Amino acid sequence: MLRYLWLSFGVILLDQGVKLWLSHIWRVGQGLVIIPGLLNFRLVHNTGAAFSFLAGAGGWQRWLLIGVALLVVAVIVAILRRLKPGATWTAISLALILGGAVGNLIDRIRLGYVIDFIGAHWGSLYWPYFNVADSAISIGAVILVLDAFRRR
Repeated sequence: MLRYLWLSFGVILLDQGVKLWLSHIWRVGQGLVIIPGLLNFRLVHNTGAAFSFLAGAGGWQRWLLIGVALLVVAVIVAILRRLKPGATWTAISLALILGGAVGNLIDRIRLGYVIDFIGAHWGSLYWPYFNVADSAISIGAVILVLDAFRRR
């Protein structure tokens, strides 16, 4: 099922392309409102993990998160190699998760932080900023769960 790796490469290219473009047109903290009270774009540097967990840990978290991401990438590739031909949705979900993991891993290795830029909120309730890679991981995880229920 490695034939679905094109999806991973597409996620990586889109994620890195958007981050590179936004980093050239904005400084950290700059952005624009897309839908008032609901969605905005703002350039943010996240040194932590999901929801900025460990963001203020002093720098060691970069290496821990790189190690975890490398392990996740290796496990996903191993699983993809062993999937049977009929496991299309599982392969698609894992390819999306893999692309997102590598997209954020590239940032962490190259910059020491992950570039986030999508801000969603409802009034005063704010979701932490995220990016294309995070979206691919989330979509892949939802597909994986739905596929598991479908197969039952």
